[in-house]
Amino acid sequence: MEEIYKPIWVSIIGNVLLAVLKLIVGFLYSSIALISDGVHSLSDVVTSLIGYAGIKISSKPPDKSHPFGHSRFEPLVAFLIGEALIVVAYEIGRDSLMRLLHGETIEVNGLMLGVTVVSILAKELMFRYSVHVGRKLNSQILIADAYHHRSDVLSSVAVLIGLGAQKLGFQHGDSLAGLVVSVFLVKVALEIILENVGYLTGKAPSFEVCEEIKKRALSVPNVLGVHDLRAHYVGSKLHVELHIEVPPELSLKEAHDISEEVKRRIEEIPEVDRAFVHVDIKGLT
Repeated sequence: MEEIYKPIWVSIIGNVLLAVLKLIVGFLYSSIALISDGVHSLSDVVTSLIGYAGIKISSKPPDKSHPFGHSRFEPLVAFLIGEALIVVAYEIGRDSLMRLLHGETIEVNGLMLGVTVVSILAKELMFRYSVHVGRKLNSQILIADAYHHRSDVLSSVAVLIGLGAQKLGFQHGDSLAGLVVSVFLVKVALEIILENVGYLTGKAPSFEVCEEIKKRALSVPNVLGVHDLRAHYVGSKLHVELHIEVPPELSLKEAHDISEEVKRRIEEIPEVDRAFVHVDIKGLT
């Protein structure tokens, strides 16, 4: 199995197991908090399946309908995951506010607390694994899915605090913690959405990346200058266009070979997918 798919399958299997565990204990002891958290875990299975589909589509080679490949599907799916986080944040905030207003209480036992602790530990491990692989492979889907795991950690922490507080006699502990978590989730979701809007709309790379592109082009012998550098994201990868200046005494073949070497060196940059190099004669531009 390719490395990029492993975190997705870990997410799907882990969330199914956690959801079943939470729902069984939740229904057994009539715990609204655990039932809600279990449904939350089931919703993560859906987003992980969407993420899997997004990775499969974005990795397809170019075709007639998408001559530059399908890489924009990856930030599109990551954007949708960000939208899903907004919905989750709303649901947590709404449920927390309703519990706060109605003063709902439950009887807490050690099994309920134990299930919540297991959920926190499992989801944190899933978060760290997904974000590690996502950053390593520059996969926005995995990174977005990782922060969905982190949202689950915070959700379960809120449940744990709430259950613990209620066990100690403070009946509104879970509601207040849930409201704090929902605000944090909105922040994370907006960061994911804004980041991937940039990828979808063809934003330019950072100044540092542009300087690295120029440096690599100028490192090729007989490249006397670089100008009209333009680069933009197509999905999570860059397409680069630039003009290089070469001496006038070079033959057409020599100039072509230089442009191919510039193209090769620029495309060695991990973020770059394609480079388009135009050759200008020094003194004639």
